[in-house]
Amino acid sequence: MELRLYNNLNRQLEVFEPQDPNRVTMYVCGPTVYNYVHIGNARPPVVFGVLAGLLRRRYGKVVYARNITDVDDKINHAARELGVPISEITGKYAQAYAEDMARLGVAPPDVTPHATAHIPHIIAMIERLIESGHAYAAEGHVLFSVPSFADYGKLSRRDPEEMLAGARVEVAPYKRDAGDFVLWKPSPPDLPGWPSPWGVGRPGWHIECSAMAEAHLGETIDIHGGGVDLQFPHHENEIAQSTCAHGGRTFARFWLHNGLLNFGGAKMSKSVGNVALVHELLEQHPPEALRYALLSAHYRQPLEWSDALIEQCVRTLDRLYGTLRDLGDVPVIEPIVPVAIEAALCDDLNTPAALAELARIAGEARKAESPIARASLKAELLGGGLLLGLLQQPPAAWFGRGGAEGDDARIQALVDERNAAKASRDFLRADAIRKQLAEEGVLLEDTAQGVRWRRA
Repeated sequence: MELRLYNNLNRQLEVFEPQDPNRVTMYVCGPTVYNYVHIGNARPPVVFGVLAGLLRRRYGKVVYARNITDVDDKINHAARELGVPISEITGKYAQAYAEDMARLGVAPPDVTPHATAHIPHIIAMIERLIESGHAYAAEGHVLFSVPSFADYGKLSRRDPEEMLAGARVEVAPYKRDAGDFVLWKPSPPDLPGWPSPWGVGRPGWHIECSAMAEAHLGETIDIHGGGVDLQFPHHENEIAQSTCAHGGRTFARFWLHNGLLNFGGAKMSKSVGNVALVHELLEQHPPEALRYALLSAHYRQPLEWSDALIEQCVRTLDRLYGTLRDLGDVPVIEPIVPVAIEAALCDDLNTPAALAELARIAGEARKAESPIARASLKAELLGGGLLLGLLQQPPAAWFGRGGAEGDDARIQALVDERNAAKASRDFLRADAIRKQLAEEGVLLEDTAQGVRWRRA
């Protein structure tokens, strides 16, 4: 079956074929490590991690790079506030990010380039841009000349005149044009800096990703991914500087952007303060439920984040793991990837359709009676979960999360919810909870003193 992806560069679904089937390349923008990341920052690693797995299944060799931005003004500010070197800030939060992503079931990328380890690559790329007339040095800065690149604005569909008009709010005196952006800037003694032909300084954010992608993936890469909020100016600037540094060659063939997470009806943002940190969420909820929630909406659409969404995902995983527990006596030689789930993912990573198919398979498995059918459906449930990064732990581990006391509290909460549903005459919900608990091996008993529960 064909793999079709929505290429944001052309605003249409396109059949994906790598330029080299023996080496598929993908770059995804990673975090700036000055604090713990919020759950919106986790959506690209989860979504594009599923894509990386799908590409490996289809082509074998994939080189997937997800960078770490470890030099940035926000990092400098955090280090100055605490009175520590930036390496102390970046080391702590880069490690925390890696651990948080691992708990979310995100496999590490093949390459994790750090900006500070690529200063020579960045300087070399800037020098090429100056030599080709696409950049210029001014007062210790080096800036990219936006008018030198005719296709500027093609990705974000922004009119250059409108972009320049917006840029004129703050115009530095050393700029030739208001829209020109910084490739290199000088560093005073109290800030991190590296020697360069233009003096001691540090790179601009945009040039870092271009240089790291070139160093590890080559001049033209197959897929570039990231949040839709990076489309302008970050990705637009990456295209401009990379294309010009590479003599006009295409920088990225496919541009994929995930939608943002909303929290309380507004875009989740650290600057606004309406954020839910992954580090904290992982202590409050099962990591797999957070992963399920991030996959519950199509990656290009916004996702409304809430406690209700997480609880819904917990209940869904309860049913799926309950099915696997019921099939505990069924031997499976190896997982089988269902055709329908792979087809859903090949349709522009349609994870909602894939999750719906996973639920359908579980429903069939609960009804199956013959040993052959039960074994086949169990293999498909595990295989489909494998592609999505779900259902890979033993059912006992899922139901035993937080220990017996935590599981007892969860069961009692479901019993209380069922009681409330019956009181409000929502018998459909009440029956669904009874069924869910029964699938988990929890029996309900109506007594004169109220509803009691016990494990079968």
